[in-house]
Amino acid sequence: MSKFRTCLLTLAVLSPNTWAQPATEAQRQIASLIQQNLEDHLYQLPPRTQGHYGIRLFRMTGYDKYANSALIDLYAVTNAQSWYACQLDDPKFVEQASLEAISELGNGPRAKARKKALQPFPEFLFYTNILLRFGSRIDEFGLIGPCHDKMIRALTKQDLKTGLTDKAMIKSWSAQLVNYVYWAKQLGVGDYREDYKRAFQETYPDDADAKLSKAQFRNKIYGMTHFVFAASEYYQQEVSAKEFAWILDYFDANLDRILKDTTPDIIAEVGISFLLAGQTDHRVVALTRETIVNSFNAKENIIPSPRGNPNLALGEHRNVLAMMLINWPNTLHPGPYLAELKATRKYLPHWVKLKQAGQQAPTQAEKK
Repeated sequence: MSKFRTCLLTLAVLSPNTWAQPATEAQRQIASLIQQNLEDHLYQLPPRTQGHYGIRLFRMTGYDKYANSALIDLYAVTNAQSWYACQLDDPKFVEQASLEAISELGNGPRAKARKKALQPFPEFLFYTNILLRFGSRIDEFGLIGPCHDKMIRALTKQDLKTGLTDKAMIKSWSAQLVNYVYWAKQLGVGDYREDYKRAFQETYPDDADAKLSKAQFRNKIYGMTHFVFAASEYYQQEVSAKEFAWILDYFDANLDRILKDTTPDIIAEVGISFLLAGQTDHRVVALTRETIVNSFNAKENIIPSPRGNPNLALGEHRNVLAMMLINWPNTLHPGPYLAELKATRKYLPHWVKLKQAGQQAPTQAEKK
């Protein structure tokens, strides 16, 4: 019991003192063990994985100490945007970078399906998974990266709608496409939200669920959670339960299959979707928490992959989601806006500038 008491003390230091809908003491103990394990080894994780963790912990707690992990991420994405966006005038570069992006998908069954879906859209990943991804992350920090205007002009000229609404593409990576849709809106290069929602619902009509394989059912649920996540700007604000009732009601009605046929990552995201919609006392929250903690490996202090892999770098996403599901705060914290935080403002990359030259980055109060 002394170990658990220590964990609870650690949790009190690293997390808010109150939670929207308190988890059980045993669940909080598990979240504390996961958190301590990740933070003990945080510097060993890849830069973007450190950033993924730090950004989410900042948005859960508002603690500036997590901003330096976000700063590491900023350096990584700024360097990447400099490389890709500043060479947009070279068609051969775009073609080669597009081919490389596709080749990096791998050769497994899912990768092969994605490559096949991408055949009509050979440059799609370059403009979405590269330019939109890096540009939106820098934007989240209240900043503008290198060759920003050139990147925005190029993205605005692209026909992203065709690739985003293609059924084969949706069946290959529905959640990623949702991200691209909302990143495009965020950067002001196109509003494809209604187009994508319509295409998604046509690709996955609820009355055809019985025909879905386990993999396709997972893809459907994963995509649905990302409608909610992207609308929240990735845990920076709550969303409308009314607007996303079509998703929340579906999760509630199909919870048994979700718990049986999906993965810990997806199960945690289903529970978090209700939390983002302010439904903290919904039965789905309690049942997803219960399922998630049952996957906890006490020897490794981690929720391993479905195949039992305890690798921290590969499992950070799964485990930070579990922590968020258990320790959901009463208040979300937008940002971090790295130009306004004392911990980071002196260390920004020289290649970035504030969104509006000559003005301060938005304060937390202004963002709220």
